[in-house]
Amino acid sequence: MGQPIPDFGKFLESLRGSLSLREAAKKSGLSHAYIRDLELERNRSTNDRITPSPDTLQKLSRAYGYSYTELMVKAGHLSDGDVLTGRQSAKDDMDLAHIRYIEIGMNEIVYHSESSDIARSVDSLVDFSAFLDKLEEHGFRKMDTDLYVSFHHIRKYDERRGRLYFDDAGEGPCVTIAALRQKKYHDLLIRHVANNTNKSLEFAFGKNNNGQLVQVIEDKV
Repeated sequence: MGQPIPDFGKFLESLRGSLSLREAAKKSGLSHAYIRDLELERNRSTNDRITPSPDTLQKLSRAYGYSYTELMVKAGHLSDGDVLTGRQSAKDDMDLAHIRYIEIGMNEIVYHSESSDIARSVDSLVDFSAFLDKLEEHGFRKMDTDLYVSFHHIRKYDERRGRLYFDDAGEGPCVTIAALRQKKYHDLLIRHVANNTNKSLEFAFGKNNNGQLVQVIEDKV
């Protein structure tokens, strides 16, 4: 880990340049209020000091067209020495085929498989955006803040409670997903569960809570 540069928030504000907060929010996918909090380096509701996570920095990097690695260094998540070492040899060689879900924190990434949990330092990743692209290529989707789940391992989907299980009975470990992500991936989750459990799907039509006619996908053994 390194140390953030002085006035990192003002640096972020300088990167935003002539973009309005709402324009920056649209480009990054972050809220305009949160972007302003980052520029002030404090949560205006609680007055607590805040530091952007690697995931947030990755979004700002894309929105502002600025090097993600440099942002990580300036924010204190990486030091110059970490970057040099990483460019020479460090990379994450974790086999993702057996990983059920991944939690990404400020300082470490935790890989959860059926048999074990493995933690790796965030500092070992030179290019965080490339890491996220790798996750998507292996069937992982973002289900909540800093939670990525492999759709290839989901075997039961509890829509009512927003839970994903990795066993057919829904009695083992599970993860809870955010409501917006549940809505976004609802049909895809049903299809993957059916595929992972060798079930077929039936398509029917029904009405939602607003009385609108919608397509309903159901499992059929």
